[in-house]
Amino acid sequence: MADLISSDTAAIEGSLRKLDIHLPPAGVAEYRLRAGDATLSLNARLGERLRLRHLGEIHCVHCGRKTRKSFAQGHCYPCFTRLASCDLCIVRPETCHYFQGTCREPEWGERHCFRPHIVYLANASGLKVGITRGTNTPGRWLDQGAIQALPILEVATRQQSGLVETLFKPHVSDRTNWRAMLKHEVTPLALHAERDRLLTAVGDELDGLRQRFGDDAIQALDAAAVSIDYPSLAWPRKIVSFNFDKQPLVEGTLMAIKGQYLILDTGVINLRKFAGYRVEVDAA
Repeated sequence: MADLISSDTAAIEGSLRKLDIHLPPAGVAEYRLRAGDATLSLNARLGERLRLRHLGEIHCVHCGRKTRKSFAQGHCYPCFTRLASCDLCIVRPETCHYFQGTCREPEWGERHCFRPHIVYLANASGLKVGITRGTNTPGRWLDQGAIQALPILEVATRQQSGLVETLFKPHVSDRTNWRAMLKHEVTPLALHAERDRLLTAVGDELDGLRQRFGDDAIQALDAAAVSIDYPSLAWPRKIVSFNFDKQPLVEGTLMAIKGQYLILDTGVINLRKFAGYRVEVDAA
């Protein structure tokens, strides 16, 4: 486990990982920047200068080898083509090919895909439907920058969750407008009412999937909606994105943090996109 750098230590170096996010029972989401084995608490640094410099190296987040280019959020090409976690069916679970005998890593699939998944509604830039492992909430919603989320169904496997999600797509988006999300241009929604509307719209199709997989495979949830606040001093009016591949030095005053983005007064950067990039981080 990464060692937490104390608040008076303002310089760390290492390969980036996605931001660590914790949602306390009350209050705003708590963020830590991860670089190698070190982490840097971010919430208390709002209003301070932050400097990230890419040191010119990328190391695979799985095997650690040095690579010239990153694939699938931090993998080298051999791992990208070999790992089941990088296969297309992770993005489109309804295309799961385990039962065809072509899963890249059958044992990995059994551990990660043959376990309960949640179908949920979220509001990051408007209403959307999504899926995640049952143990990955509220992390999935935090990564997406959602201000609201509501679990609506529990599904037995990842493939089945994908099949359920496709039923909703004609009625609701499965994508986030990341620019609107970062500008915090989001109107709160009545998620329980939206749930009822959508479940009615796909009721016949859901019954068909239950007949196919069994009544216990898809179960309705009576859950409370989750509201999420993010640390901020101000939200950007215009979105300018930083890219370490084009600009190795990123610096500015930290104004907000949302999803996997650092929001500086000079622009925004998606740290998950640059997982594996070796960086030097300095905070004033």
